[in-house]
Amino acid sequence: MTQNRPYIIGLTGGIACGKTNLTSSLLAAGAVVIDADQISRAITAAGGVALPGIRAAFGDDVFEGEELNRQKLARLVFFDSSALERLNAVTHPFIFLEMRRRVDQYRDRPALVLDVPLLFETGIDKCCNEIWCAFAPRNEQLARLIQRGVTREEAIRRIDSQMPATEKARLSDHVINTTGTKEESAAQAIALWQDVLRRLPLV
Repeated sequence: MTQNRPYIIGLTGGIACGKTNLTSSLLAAGAVVIDADQISRAITAAGGVALPGIRAAFGDDVFEGEELNRQKLARLVFFDSSALERLNAVTHPFIFLEMRRRVDQYRDRPALVLDVPLLFETGIDKCCNEIWCAFAPRNEQLARLIQRGVTREEAIRRIDSQMPATEKARLSDHVINTTGTKEESAAQAIALWQDVLRRLPLV
């Protein structure tokens, strides 16, 4: 995906670190955002290209007829790292292919945002010109997940299944602390986006 234009911004962050709010604010500011999670949902929806591979890897237990039971699959993979690796082996090639297609589709744009939770884990960071990280401390991640109705045990498992948020922040060029209001977090993201647009003639 590396090329002179567009300028590629990688947006990442741990689970419950407020990245969705940042993505929404960037879209509202006119940015093109290529969302890996949205692509993942599309390829695992009814008739999605990843379903045969998921059925082969996990059997019929994670399906309701022809549709994937996302809750069953999530409970399985977040409690078993080898199961998560099997799922990623099925879905990631499809996700990366679609991301490349979309980058090519928007080649005339000066800049794009790649919204990828597993940016560093999958090596997509190497395709980016700069990286932004949505960050919240672990206790805040845990509280947010529990507020969403996730049990404490499952919340811990989900957090621990990813690279620590502190490590993602350390590896990033810019860190957006999302412990304030959503409006404050959004303002940080928009300011970074506007700064990129100002800098583009020089990069």
